Amino acid sequence: MLLAGKNAVIYGGAGAIGSAVARTFASEGAHVFLAGRTRSTLDAVANDIRAAGGEAHSTVLDALDERAVDAFADDVAAQAHGIDVSFNLISHGDAQGTPMAEMKLEDFMRPIDTAVRSTFITARAAARHMIPKRDGAILIFGGSGDPVPGYNIGGFQVGLHALEAMRRQLSAELGRHGVRVVTLKTGGIPESIPAGSEDRERLEKMLTDATMLKRTATLEDVGITAAFAASDKARTMTAATINISCGALLDA
Repeated sequence: MLLAGKNAVIYGGAGAIGSAVARTFASEGAHVFLAGRTRSTLDAVANDIRAAGGEAHSTVLDALDERAVDAFADDVAAQAHGIDVSFNLISHGDAQGTPMAEMKLEDFMRPIDTAVRSTFITARAAARHMIPKRDGAILIFGGSGDPVPGYNIGGFQVGLHALEAMRRQLSAELGRHGVRVVTLKTGGIPESIPAGSEDRERLEKMLTDATMLKRTATLEDVGITAAFAASDKARTMTAATINISCGALLDA
């Protein structure tokens, strides 16, 4: 198993992406600690993991509340004797479909502020427990690509670029302590779009058409890749982005 015996914290653990990652981590032997804002959905994911033979715990908190996140990380580290993996997968509250020239300031800034604040808070909380052990992996989701003409996503893209800058800085500061920081970028996952959404079919076609392979990454793809990135198999990988966009996002 890739993650046997490792303790993995997943913020947004009840969301489409977070729950897929949590299930994969647990199947690879990790002790999974789920955090999110809704008790019922968190418990449902944790119960599914335990029913499949895995180990999962759930805690209600807001990843934008630094005191709550710090206390949660302290509790996990005390209970499990450390944190090995931290992955922030909360939604950014982005407003899409409106041209920036017509967008309200608060709608533009919300995904930037949410992405940067929550990633800083959760990464800092994890790093404080990883540094003494000289080991650990902090994963970041949603690496940026070039803007797509006609695809109005407001501050979401700007927020992704900010996360890439944060990943580079965190890697530079934490590397000497043995802590790795890695980004996963997908170019979009149609499965994560809420069922029944009026735009789902249009967005799925647009995301698929933008790829070289004429298919998009799946939730399973994200889980498998994240498990590898968090594992000792990827021990030489930091300050890096793993591109699983099927060719939609080009690396420089």
